[in-house]
Amino acid sequence: MVTSGEPAGVGPDLCLAVAQKPWPAKLLFLGDPLLFRERAAETGSSVSIEVTDELIAHQAGVLRVSPVTLGAPVEAGRLDTANAAYVMRMLDIACDGCLSGRFQAMVTAPVQKSIISDSGLAFTGHTEYLAQRTHSALPVMLLVAGKLRVALATTHLPLSQVPQALSIPQLVNLLSVLDEGLRSRFALARPRIVVCGLNPHAGEGGHLGREEIDIIEPAIKQARAQDLVIRGPVPADTAFTPRALTDADAVLAMYHDQGLPVLKHAGFGSAINVTLGLPIIRTSVDHGTALDLAGTGRADAGSLIAALQLAVDCAST
Repeated sequence: MVTSGEPAGVGPDLCLAVAQKPWPAKLLFLGDPLLFRERAAETGSSVSIEVTDELIAHQAGVLRVSPVTLGAPVEAGRLDTANAAYVMRMLDIACDGCLSGRFQAMVTAPVQKSIISDSGLAFTGHTEYLAQRTHSALPVMLLVAGKLRVALATTHLPLSQVPQALSIPQLVNLLSVLDEGLRSRFALARPRIVVCGLNPHAGEGGHLGREEIDIIEPAIKQARAQDLVIRGPVPADTAFTPRALTDADAVLAMYHDQGLPVLKHAGFGSAINVTLGLPIIRTSVDHGTALDLAGTGRADAGSLIAALQLAVDCAST
């Protein structure tokens, strides 16, 4: 199941591009059929729109859409809070379908977090929302670009709140979820995880902060006692060098902008967001709604294609 995301953004465009290709899977796209038809006309897409709730083997050039009605008409590039509930409805349908076993995986196009919040709905991101809906205690956001995998100890938090969000039990549990996810989703028999420090130079022995001494090092020690293979805490400015990554299957960054700039530099446009720690398979694009590209036909579908491919691979294992 593929959710088409923010209707004013590039999500519908990307879904049309994905549907143009052959896929060894039964694909359904969630969204308003009228929106897909309008966006196909705007972008010059020749994809045929078929309204159905049946799971049928995908046919290249046909977008099979399970209909969800928009809250208000859409103009590409212009946000409208009236469509926030429409976006959330798609997430609920896809998530619940995965929980029931009807769908094997969900793939999400980008949403606009700000417009959902402005509508009065509580929403900080896909990761947190899906964890709440699936009653998952500790979701882990993992970004993938080729062989580079970066997980986040904290996700969508102001930087000032990151130190308080870190604790020994939280990091131990997170490392366990990350290890299990690397085994189950990526078929790694014994994952090797590099853990970044929070502070410059990983705290410089306490001179630049004590989070490494008081929280990160004890957490690593406990995780190693559970037979996890972990190296760290490593200064973040050297954790991503080619030499440092030769014996690493994943890097755990302490906060969003510690790890993701490196990953997006390495693979922007083809990277994937994977949520570990859920009872369902969920993958997503690594970028936002790109409102300026919506309806132009110039949006790059590489990340959604990669996310769908990973979902298909995970569902097949």
